[in-house]
Amino acid sequence: MRVVLVGGADYPEGMTDIFDVIADGTRRDILQLLLRRSTEGDGGTSVTEIVSELGVSQPTVSKHLRVLREAELVTVREDGQRRFYSIAAGPLEAVDDWLVPFLVDAYGEQAPDVDLPMLPLPDGAAHAAEVVGRAAASAKHAVTSALRRFGS
Repeated sequence: MRVVLVGGADYPEGMTDIFDVIADGTRRDILQLLLRRSTEGDGGTSVTEIVSELGVSQPTVSKHLRVLREAELVTVREDGQRRFYSIAAGPLEAVDDWLVPFLVDAYGEQAPDVDLPMLPLPDGAAHAAEVVGRAAASAKHAVTSALRRFGS
């Protein structure tokens, strides 16, 4: 579902809320920590580990985790009294999809490579994904530019 805001801006539903959520530095730190930990295994990270790693109080971490849960940016797994949190990339993919055209328009073929700390793809698959991604971005940019020139 798409939402059209005043002024004609077209955003995926909930995306503006995600910007509000990730505007907070502590929440970004928590997301970074969960992303790093996700490459080490997918059992999740406990509140105690987050508190220890970030040096932030437990009530503060719990408050931010609640906000991240409500925005569906993290998932929680309960094991007795303990809760383990993992990153949920889905909502961030909507933001990524929205940002890509800006990068293509700004950089064209010289778009910077983004180094994400995720599980590596096999060499052949990584190269194929990069080639396909750049070709798709280039084709979209060419079509968009052509449509602008012809006034469509």
